[in-house]
Amino acid sequence: MIVPLKIDYSKMLEVEGNLVDSIHSLSGEIDKSVEGLKQKIQREELGFYRLPFQENVRKEIKEISESIRQRFENFVVVGIGGSALGNKLIHNSLNHPYYNLLPGDARNGNPRIFVLDTVDPDMVRGIMDILDLGKTVFNVITKSGSTSETMANYLIIRNMLERAVGKERLKEHIIATTDRGKGSLIKIAEKEGYQALHIPENVGGRYSVLSPVGLLSAAVSGVDIDGLLDGAAFMESACRDDNPFANPALLGAVLQYYAYRKGKTISVVMPYSDRLGDFGDWYCQLWAESLGKVKTDAGGRTPVGQTPLRAIGVRDQHSLLQLFLDGPNDKIFTLIKIAKRHGDLEIPASENLDRGIGYLAGNNLEKLLHSEFEATETVLTNRNRLNYRIELPDLSEHSIGQLIFLYMMMTAYMGELLGVDAYNQPAVEEGKRITYRLMGRA
Repeated sequence: MIVPLKIDYSKMLEVEGNLVDSIHSLSGEIDKSVEGLKQKIQREELGFYRLPFQENVRKEIKEISESIRQRFENFVVVGIGGSALGNKLIHNSLNHPYYNLLPGDARNGNPRIFVLDTVDPDMVRGIMDILDLGKTVFNVITKSGSTSETMANYLIIRNMLERAVGKERLKEHIIATTDRGKGSLIKIAEKEGYQALHIPENVGGRYSVLSPVGLLSAAVSGVDIDGLLDGAAFMESACRDDNPFANPALLGAVLQYYAYRKGKTISVVMPYSDRLGDFGDWYCQLWAESLGKVKTDAGGRTPVGQTPLRAIGVRDQHSLLQLFLDGPNDKIFTLIKIAKRHGDLEIPASENLDRGIGYLAGNNLEKLLHSEFEATETVLTNRNRLNYRIELPDLSEHSIGQLIFLYMMMTAYMGELLGVDAYNQPAVEEGKRITYRLMGRA
């Protein structure tokens, strides 16, 4: 039975008793944003919107991943930003927390998964030190085909691979994922004979996790990509209503927009699951790069956007929570709860337990985790901090697919509400141009 994720804004209602009326008062802006997004979808400007439904891509990824599993022990994603974060999100939310340390049979014979998303030489050399290159395949991912960090690492890897396996076998160890017709990487792939996977032209990097960008490493590690994409498709069908109270993505965007108008310029996402830590990092890129813009209208040029911040429950109760409660009231909090986990650990009873810890005996870790979640929710509310919860039924492919698509749609709606283009990143391009100049590119 399919169980949908749920958004519960009852704690926001406790803080803002007139919340529903306030949302109704925004109906003009909400209707305009819904219509704007519908038009973009009809014009096929939202490439990510169709990603759950590409049956040919599913088939291709399954075939390639099966071949990789039979031939290699290590699979390395070489990318950065949107070409890396989605891979981490899927891998760490759905696979064993210590997947790479498991013996091969416990991984069902699937390769170890690594993500190289840095040009820190210590880290690049470190990962190359631990790999048997003859048993490793590298998936080089860049939408533009010329991302400096990714292509620098590619050149280093190619040189090391050539020495290790020989020039004639290079094409067995490198897969290129890039735009079909633009950029240096596709030209290199065609010249060298690398297998190439294509990122749809109208899908930006931060929206590409459900494309070959994120699907290949997922399938290689044994993730059920059908379940992942079916979960995303399920969420797409749930996000068609024009009423925010019947459309979870629109509701999430409206709650964020309401908070933003109330001066909440920081958006904290706090999953009570270490396995969703990389979801938080992916969210930070998606929200910041999509919505942090200069809005130009009749009133002039105005900087807009919320600063995203990732926190992890319960860990960050012991670091950030003090600031959240006593610091500036400039944040909206999204707490993410996992309703059902696949396993639990009971806290054993023991004789002569100190009274200060005896209350723990006979309970279990899941109860402790949920108790701390509810305590954080309550204390935030008591301090008049705007907060709402998203409840996932479990950490399954279907649930993660729902969550990914929910947040991409939330971001798209929020872009419409703020009146900005949620699919470009003009300010980032300036830094890239300066880097190119400093590195000697004409």
